Amino acid sequence: MIPVLLGLTFLTFLLLYLSPGDPAEKKLKAQGVAVSDEIVEQVREEMGLNRPFPVQYADWLLNALHGDLGTSYKDERPVAEKLTDGMGNTLLLSLASLFLALFVSVPLALYTAVRKNRFSDYLIRFLSFTGNSVPSFLLSVLLIYFFCIRLKWFPVIAKGTVQGLFLPTLALAIPLISRFIRQFRAEFFEQLSQEYVIGARVRGVKEHLILFCNVLHNSMMPILTIVGLSVGTLMGGSVVIETIFMWPGLGKLVMDSITARDYPVIQGFVILMAVLYVGINLVIDICYRVFDPRMRDVES
Repeated sequence: MIPVLLGLTFLTFLLLYLSPGDPAEKKLKAQGVAVSDEIVEQVREEMGLNRPFPVQYADWLLNALHGDLGTSYKDERPVAEKLTDGMGNTLLLSLASLFLALFVSVPLALYTAVRKNRFSDYLIRFLSFTGNSVPSFLLSVLLIYFFCIRLKWFPVIAKGTVQGLFLPTLALAIPLISRFIRQFRAEFFEQLSQEYVIGARVRGVKEHLILFCNVLHNSMMPILTIVGLSVGTLMGGSVVIETIFMWPGLGKLVMDSITARDYPVIQGFVILMAVLYVGINLVIDICYRVFDPRMRDVES
């Protein structure tokens, strides 16, 4: 965990350091101050931008280890405070999308595994392939055109409301549903070909009991892995969706920060996503012991 986080922070800091543009100049322009070489140089010195790269990185890393992610160049607010403000909305959007994706994909994947190579199976697989192929930005634009402009059911700008949550959730959930159906179907079909399923059918066990009590339970470990990795992807990959729908979450915050060259906020976003991603993998490893007793037997 430690080498991964150190590597990510170093690479991000390096890329931001090498990218064109001057944060000091952008800060002065945002404040409406007349820009001159003397003033820019003075602000750069106050922001610590005139120091060598290793010194800047070491200083930031030392402060981050003490919980201080720095201060935003844009509005002088603490980075941790800005990330906390957007975290709740991004978490709400991600969990809503994940719940919808699981609610739809698990039954459909189980159905297609049972109805393999029939018309319904081909139809669902075709739709899932199509949903997984459409870019998220194009899907978002189509949803806005159809539901907001044509039907006028939802506002174009989400503004953090419950009504505004629907379309961003749908835009994130549709590709996720498509991917889940394909992955879950493969796992369910593998379980259905096991000998314990054949034996249960021979003994007259009802089909729905086999599917939900045996097949679904024994598929829980790979499903947990897929879902856990998807949570990290949703948290970090909702940048485009939040920007299009103006959803006030971490994605929109980091896009605004990239435009404003707000280095501390960008760096704080990267470290937060890295910690979440690695932490979710740790939780999945712990859950393995709950769903698979064989792992407890091996450890003992």
